[in-house]
Amino acid sequence: MKKFPYEPPQQSVLGQIFDAFSMLILVFITLYLPLWLKLAGSGTTATEYPEPTWEALGQNPTMAAQWEKLGFSAEKAATIIGTRFDYSISWAALAFTLLIIVAYFVFMFLHSDREYRDVIAERFGDDQPPKRH
Repeated sequence: MKKFPYEPPQQSVLGQIFDAFSMLILVFITLYLPLWLKLAGSGTTATEYPEPTWEALGQNPTMAAQWEKLGFSAEKAATIIGTRFDYSISWAALAFTLLIIVAYFVFMFLHSDREYRDVIAERFGDDQPPKRH
């Protein structure tokens, strides 16, 4: 006869520490890898202003006053204002990312289904538990 309620196996403290460090390493790799492979973070375009004035930079008098309060002249602000992020999309990289995400979720769904069925079979095998009301 099976023992109820079900008690899952216990994990040791060393195993928990190993799991925590493994997750930290995986998160670091996941966040750093796109930068290392130059897939993110480096796309900018720069507009050159030969004679920067607040009007040429597209700044109205209120905006110019705020820049000046921060200690920027039109010449110094020109490099900041002229630098823009490049938001172009690599369709191949996007398709590859979507493929990885879909494959991961399919794998997790199939693996979880097997795990779920194993636990149900282990717990409720031939001996059915009493019904609760």
